[in-house]
Amino acid sequence: MREMFCTIANIFRYIWFTLNFIRTFILNFLVIVIFIFIGEFLFKSVNHHITIIPINKGALKLNIRGVIVDKIPDNSYMNKIIEEQILGKIHKKYSIRQNLLFDIVEAIRQAKYDKNITGIVLDLHDFLGTDQVSLQYIGKTLGEFRASGKPIYAIGNSYNQSQYYLASFANKIYLSHAGSVDLRGFATNQLYYNKLLKKLKINSYVFRVGMYKSAVEPFLLDRMSNKIREIDNRWINKLWDNYLYKVSYNRNVNIQQIFPGASKIIEELKVLNGDTAKYSLNNKLVDFVASSSSTGKQLAKIFGLNTKTNEYNNTNIYTYIAKMNRKNKKANIAVIMVNGPIIYNKIRSNNVVGNNIVQHIKHARLDPNIKAVVLYINSPGGSVIASEAIRQELLALHHDKKPIVVSMGSIAASGGYWISTPADYIIAHPSTLTGSIGIFGIINTVENSLDTIGIHADGVHSSPLAKVFNTQRLPIEIQQIMQINVTNGYDKFVNLVAKSRKKTYKQIDDIAQGRVWIGSDAKKNGLVDALGDFDDAVKKAQDLAKITKPKLIWYQDNSKLISLMLRNASKNILFDLLSNWLSLPLVDTIFNINNQTSILDDLNDPQHRYALCLVCNTVKQ
Repeated sequence: MREMFCTIANIFRYIWFTLNFIRTFILNFLVIVIFIFIGEFLFKSVNHHITIIPINKGALKLNIRGVIVDKIPDNSYMNKIIEEQILGKIHKKYSIRQNLLFDIVEAIRQAKYDKNITGIVLDLHDFLGTDQVSLQYIGKTLGEFRASGKPIYAIGNSYNQSQYYLASFANKIYLSHAGSVDLRGFATNQLYYNKLLKKLKINSYVFRVGMYKSAVEPFLLDRMSNKIREIDNRWINKLWDNYLYKVSYNRNVNIQQIFPGASKIIEELKVLNGDTAKYSLNNKLVDFVASSSSTGKQLAKIFGLNTKTNEYNNTNIYTYIAKMNRKNKKANIAVIMVNGPIIYNKIRSNNVVGNNIVQHIKHARLDPNIKAVVLYINSPGGSVIASEAIRQELLALHHDKKPIVVSMGSIAASGGYWISTPADYIIAHPSTLTGSIGIFGIINTVENSLDTIGIHADGVHSSPLAKVFNTQRLPIEIQQIMQINVTNGYDKFVNLVAKSRKKTYKQIDDIAQGRVWIGSDAKKNGLVDALGDFDDAVKKAQDLAKITKPKLIWYQDNSKLISLMLRNASKNILFDLLSNWLSLPLVDTIFNINNQTSILDDLNDPQHRYALCLVCNTVKQ
């Protein structure tokens, strides 16, 4: 009897908790909405009169926190308030700050001409990293800054590979006594769950064209195939070679000195009794090994001492970006960002929503002031339907005689390459991953899994084509139609590429089959027109459209207030419910799975790594 009363009491306790949580959330939600409207009104009122605030003379402190991305989802002022100032503080441990690549580049370039900025200090303690293409773009602008005669200093307790790449552009690099320069190389890590699927008795129906389409291998194998290993080895070693070449050039030492190999590093560390700071100094990876206080004093001698803060005179990057003088100008080149997996019309913060991109392209086409478009692509592909919708709108833009220049970021593969085909000119970075011209589809069914626990599915159907349930075996007719569709899609893909690159079907098929190419190899194979970066794409668009002075407009995906609030609030609600109500210690593990596979729900969102969904129906490029 006592246990029954305890159970009833627990039920009422959970009900009370839920009702109390809902009441608190609704009240907080309304208060937040009111403050946001007031804040935005005041912000607009103030910014209507103030254009720029003077910067104190001294260094620009590049103290980047979090990661660098080339597009911030829903990049609006209101969204930044919600994520950073309000909801981000509720669960700070789960938040990772995202910094816009082009803001940082613009800030460095503006600082080059700013009389109040006398140098740069790279203070990258809290910088988590970014992709190689973004690093190299920032590095290029740091090189421009240094070439202007203004010095750059890098300070750090330790440097990871991303931090050190940027630090290598400095005139002098400082390292703490207990620090290290952690250079390891690049690697991939892919989960294979073929055996797991068999144990769970899940049937995977895989349809593909392209023997090198590696996205399906986790369903079919328990380890990487030799042909994929050979391809991945090629591009990953080229990425590492590009990294080492630039760092060694910046430091004016040979590559073997920068990274002599694992055995040599171990040998030298043994001699130095594991003193990683001494190792870094001996191999000229850094210029000084010093404490933070002595480094601070040295910087104060260079930039002057701020008596209020008792540190060297500086303006941090976030203050500088907020105060940058961004003049209003009539744009003539539209920049449209295609960032993340391409989907059709599902609203997710980390995906390319196909119909949003279509609207951006249409707007650029109909705007008489826009003379050219730079399509910046950083996408591994996705939905065939969404990719084709984007391509069709680009064709309409092309027919209206507005030049299209594609600028490829870290990855522009599969569907990311599909949408590149209408371009007048394609520019890839030497470190871009592109190609992957192939199509696949996967359907998983769980009828055998259910059978083991005594659950069976049955019903009637007017045609075997209607009998598509993941609780029943996939009809042979559906399997045949799926393979026909995938084969047809591949043929269309190859023909599109062949027509746009002025090659034959066979020539493209020979370099297609789902094979991934690094930018330099893609150039040799004729998949891109030139190697370069975003600046080169803008210059090409300017030339093609015969524009004297390029003025850019960045098209953004601005969500409505209610969408932003619900999306951001739901992140925190989920943590509250799982942690407080269900009391699952597994929550942290589930939301921090870092798994590089194309069927993860939130692959490109650094804030959320969801557990693998084994029962899913996908058709992707």
